[in-house]
Amino acid sequence: MKYHQRISGVNYTFDGLVDLMAKATPLRSGDELAGCAAHSDAERAAAAWALAELPLDTFLNDAVVPYETDEVTRLIMDSHDQQAFSEISHLTVGAFRDWLLDAVAGDDAAGRIAAVAPGITPEMAAAVSKIMRNQDLIAVTAATQVHAAFRSTIGLPGTLATRLQPNHPTDDPRGIAAAVLDGLLMGCGDAVIGINPATDSPQATADLLHLLDNIRSRYDIPAQSCVLSHITTTIGLIEAGAPVDLVFQSVAGTEGANKAFGVDMALLREGNEAGRSLNRGTVGNNVMYLETGQGSALSSGAHLGTGGRPVDQQTLETRAYGVARALDPLLVNTVVGFIGPEYLYDGRQIIRAGLEDHFCGKLLGLPMGVDVCYTNHAEADQNDMDTLLTLLAAAGCAFVITVPGADDVMLGYQSLSFHDVVAVRRTLGLKPAPEFEAWLKKVGMTDDAGKLTNFDLQRSALRALTAAG
Repeated sequence: MKYHQRISGVNYTFDGLVDLMAKATPLRSGDELAGCAAHSDAERAAAAWALAELPLDTFLNDAVVPYETDEVTRLIMDSHDQQAFSEISHLTVGAFRDWLLDAVAGDDAAGRIAAVAPGITPEMAAAVSKIMRNQDLIAVTAATQVHAAFRSTIGLPGTLATRLQPNHPTDDPRGIAAAVLDGLLMGCGDAVIGINPATDSPQATADLLHLLDNIRSRYDIPAQSCVLSHITTTIGLIEAGAPVDLVFQSVAGTEGANKAFGVDMALLREGNEAGRSLNRGTVGNNVMYLETGQGSALSSGAHLGTGGRPVDQQTLETRAYGVARALDPLLVNTVVGFIGPEYLYDGRQIIRAGLEDHFCGKLLGLPMGVDVCYTNHAEADQNDMDTLLTLLAAAGCAFVITVPGADDVMLGYQSLSFHDVVAVRRTLGLKPAPEFEAWLKKVGMTDDAGKLTNFDLQRSALRALTAAG
């Protein structure tokens, strides 16, 4: 079906839903690279107008990636909750935007949005995000509540959790332990203490798991650890008796892109069941940690949809959240600027993509986090990351990723520092996860008001912990 819109005497035609969605997307370099971006601001505005008039139920009858050839599409369609959708089934995309903003302005916004979430497909979420301003995205997600739990509870209102990422180029246990200690002293690590290993060797992964588990158990830290190895490695280590808390995997929005990651839905479900079988959580048993990122399908050549047309990267990213939703995870985060300027060129595109990803994930019912990051060859800097962090914190983001000095020396990209989160928590009155907050107070890292104590008191607390261990 072709879609048409006339603006200022010019007729614009869009060749099907895939083309319409792509042309309505705010400008980003990845869509230009794929050849699906709008050719002008006027064409983009025309596409957004036409998309706003599209009935929501169109997405249940017109798949952007064919049902017959893609298991992610089959998952999305077959798991759709028609009863939950009935509340909004009569709406267009534009009217759905108005419905969301009306819900935010009324009573029990979180309850109303949660009630319809199972009826929202990823494509519906992507579509409505494309016609929303940044402040719309922030307002809706700030009012939406999603939480999950393992040893700490992620996503509660008024909290901002962190992944403490102590990566090391050679997996040196001394370097990793020093980075973990640095982060804990700054109140970070309540979402997860998670290492990207330098190799995917099962033995090296097991050694890192034991290192993190020893630190956690020695100081009785109410947090979870994770070594971000491939899910097959983790399943094998679970079978071998390694101390696995969370099961990690990168996921994407098409069957082909997931195959490039070496996974399919059956394997992801197997990993989820294996992790849950250990029952290592104390306040919950959400065990999956999933990472995504705009451009992953394009980078693996698995981005083509119905009619062989390239699907825009933001729609494909949101479909990855459909995969995540089926696994009831503890943590999901988009690594928003990590893939590089070929996909998100500059700070402006990274900021917009981060807000979109957070909105779409949270709207679909996920405890959504963001790695606020960029590569050194992107047209972005740390001020852009400060802006995105502050906007996400205001929007109720579940967690962000923190590394020593904001510089990941193993992966070679820029993220957030431990100090950045201290600053934004203090500025916006946010707290760590409640279990972790209680631990920080118990060991003397924070005072009665929840503020980090001075360095001398922290050092005394550290000596006490070491003696107790």
